[in-house]
Amino acid sequence: MTGCATFAPSVPEGYTGPQAVLEDSAKVHGSSKADFFVVEQINGADVDNSLNETFRRNKGRGLAMTPYFISRPLVADQPLKVAVKGRTHYAAPIQALTRTVYQVKGVVEFSPKANTRYVVRGQLGENYSVVWIEEAESGQPVGQKVEVNGSAKLGVLEK
Repeated sequence: MTGCATFAPSVPEGYTGPQAVLEDSAKVHGSSKADFFVVEQINGADVDNSLNETFRRNKGRGLAMTPYFISRPLVADQPLKVAVKGRTHYAAPIQALTRTVYQVKGVVEFSPKANTRYVVRGQLGENYSVVWIEEAESGQPVGQKVEVNGSAKLGVLEK
């Protein structure tokens, strides 16, 4: 999943201007399953995220998984294109072959405000899935929500 991947910094090296923070999130369904809502890219550049970090840190733990969360600084007061994804993740890869995996992804465009914290949120389900970015304090969405009406189930075997 992330073996040799290289990730860009979320702000340019040496940048000293105004910043905001963008955090990933997850809805945990038990000790071996969670729906993650993460950032994949900022302005087209791949960035590390909580799904990758959780995968790396839980290798070899069998059916047990502890989610690990990443937050990253953002350049504030400038328009950004943020690729976001919501995806079901299981502790053991074999579980993803025998259970339902939902995924929704797309790009959210917004201009983060300086000294403001944002969170990627979402919901995954059989008939509707959505991922968005919201201002953490107010809970108000920023930019457009990325929605799938109908099933966002990936092509895996069913139980």
